[in-house]
Amino acid sequence: MELLNIDKVAKKLNINSEDLIHYGDYKAKLKPTLYEKIKNNEDAKLILVTAITPTKAGEGKTTTTIALCDALNKINQKCLPLLREPSMGPTFGLKGGATGGGKATIEPTMDINLHFTGDMHALTSSINLISAVIDNSIYQGNPLNIDKDRILWKRALDVNDRELREVEIGLGPSINGIRRTENFVITVASELMAILCIAKDEEDFIDRVNNILVAYSLDNKPIYLKALHIENAIYLLMKEALLPNVVQTAEGNPCLVHGGPFANIAHGCASLIGTKYALKLAPIILEEAGFAADLGAEKFLDIKCREGNLKPSTIVLVATIRALKTHGGQAFEDLATKDLKALEVGSENLLKHYSNLKKFNIPIVVALNHFATDNEEEIAFLENILNKNNIKFAFLDGFIKGSEGSIDLANKVMESLDTNLNKDMTFTYDFNDSIKEKIEKIAKNIYGAKDVEYSELALENIKKLEEEGRRNYYICMAKTPQSLSDDPKLINVPKDFTLHVKDAYVSNGAKFIVVLCGNILTMPGLPKEPRAVDFK
Repeated sequence: MELLNIDKVAKKLNINSEDLIHYGDYKAKLKPTLYEKIKNNEDAKLILVTAITPTKAGEGKTTTTIALCDALNKINQKCLPLLREPSMGPTFGLKGGATGGGKATIEPTMDINLHFTGDMHALTSSINLISAVIDNSIYQGNPLNIDKDRILWKRALDVNDRELREVEIGLGPSINGIRRTENFVITVASELMAILCIAKDEEDFIDRVNNILVAYSLDNKPIYLKALHIENAIYLLMKEALLPNVVQTAEGNPCLVHGGPFANIAHGCASLIGTKYALKLAPIILEEAGFAADLGAEKFLDIKCREGNLKPSTIVLVATIRALKTHGGQAFEDLATKDLKALEVGSENLLKHYSNLKKFNIPIVVALNHFATDNEEEIAFLENILNKNNIKFAFLDGFIKGSEGSIDLANKVMESLDTNLNKDMTFTYDFNDSIKEKIEKIAKNIYGAKDVEYSELALENIKKLEEEGRRNYYICMAKTPQSLSDDPKLINVPKDFTLHVKDAYVSNGAKFIVVLCGNILTMPGLPKEPRAVDFK
């Protein structure tokens, strides 16, 4: 594949070379000067891409997003996708990157999956600078009266490293610092990543950084980052990381890539700054939200859309016959074998996510990502289920054929774009709901839980958050992506289950209440055979 010089790619969006910060021939960042030139352009129509509950069989949400972009451009509908930046955790761990696959990729793939333009390094450095300054303040006489056992801010690393989930620091002689327990998180789970992706501009970013709750004092008073006086240092470290990146698809179409919070332990959406640029650069934009619709899409719609005053024109819900049969109980090694019963049972997962998304009052197109093992009888069977439920759908072959295999989906999406212009978007919860009411509305109306059970720690922390005046914050649920419940073993559509809330804490700069459900981990571990061994 021969890539276009990034200047030629940017020209397709009417962006001149002087409005780019170049990172070699194929990567660039968009300068703030560009936004000043385009800010009065008409806003694009926004399409959200999400998926059913993920399985080992694969769904291909990113591949579908890229293939749909190329197909829309092929039918002369100028389209610009905005994707999240990959984390090196899953790149070297289980997943192996996040740049699409087959003929539907963004390029240069290896660069994007690894160092890219340094955004993840800037984030990790900034996160750890905050930790270093907190510990140094304690060591240098503790003028802020920080309680070392109530430091909320965590160090970070952008790799999966289970050994760092709980460690002791400051060991050895006293010159090495104050001895205490520390818990690392993966970079993409840090509040600073959430702030990068929810901030509207540089000023908003600095304001949110200053409002990060980093610790409590020995007399139980909150200590915010602004007390450390390092907001300018953080901004300078993050200055270029705040700018969206532009790359290209395998077919030479522009693509923005910026920010990368996980959707199971963070809010799972690309940056709002990236969305602001994208909305002014093309008539149609595509945004992918992480994991399934119960996680990334719910947070995109309930958090990002409200914070950014956005309203998607259409939602694309990605599924595969293989994944549906997995939800229906067919063994992974048998997926090439026809099994209509498994497909029928597993289709409940697709219908559940579709039903959830309908509650937001936005039209939906189901994208069925085709695999070579799909049986003609299974295809007809699934088509019948979708037709009976009056669901608009299209099969696509983006992996094998790129844009050529995604034309039908592109046409169906175009048909859907103008179907609800006069309808107001609805949300899962109201701002004036209590924290528990918001949690329970998500648990019952989106996940399908019968009840919500809280640990004593969760109840204590929720009460404290209410007393501190954080009732009107967004809710960011942290749970397994492998199930609608908090138990990864409960596949398809679990019935009569209880959601277990283990803890809740504030990301004050992001204005989120993060709710930990089940056995969720903010620092993943590597699998027995990490993908790192496959790199050539």
